[in-house]
Amino acid sequence: MIDSVKQSLTWWGIRTMQATNLEDVDFPDIVALDKEGQIILIAEVKGFPLKFQETKAQDYANLRLIDYLQAAKIAIPFAMLVDVDKIQILKWDGNNLSEPIVCFNTADVLSHYEPKFRDKRIFSLYLKGLTEAWLRDLAYHWKSAIPPFTNEMAKIGLLQLIEDGTTEIY
Repeated sequence: MIDSVKQSLTWWGIRTMQATNLEDVDFPDIVALDKEGQIILIAEVKGFPLKFQETKAQDYANLRLIDYLQAAKIAIPFAMLVDVDKIQILKWDGNNLSEPIVCFNTADVLSHYEPKFRDKRIFSLYLKGLTEAWLRDLAYHWKSAIPPFTNEMAKIGLLQLIEDGTTEIY
């Protein structure tokens, strides 16, 4: 496990010089990698009772994403914010984080993996797992020939990057 985290730190390129142990290092909730192991997306996930609808929460999440993206030694093209209401995908140009380029209703996407999504409270850890399941389904179709919102992900260029890739959850 420690070796896996250290390898992720290398991929991620986080400045860990000040960290005295791994608990001092902050990670995004989900990292998606292309088939060559390059990071193509980072995600922040907030389950019940938290949401990004509040301006402060949205601003804080955007600042966290920007911190991660700036700390990386490579250009990471996409970022994602996920809460129980919506999934927002943003683009990073190396300097600026865009407004959401696509926004999906979370239940429309993730009820494919949890049929009772609309009927139960979904806490952060479970929401991370469901989001990762969707991303992995997009990457290698473990559940569906055509995962939810495949066409929309292709239109923004994320599908082509994630195909045959993988994810890591923190």
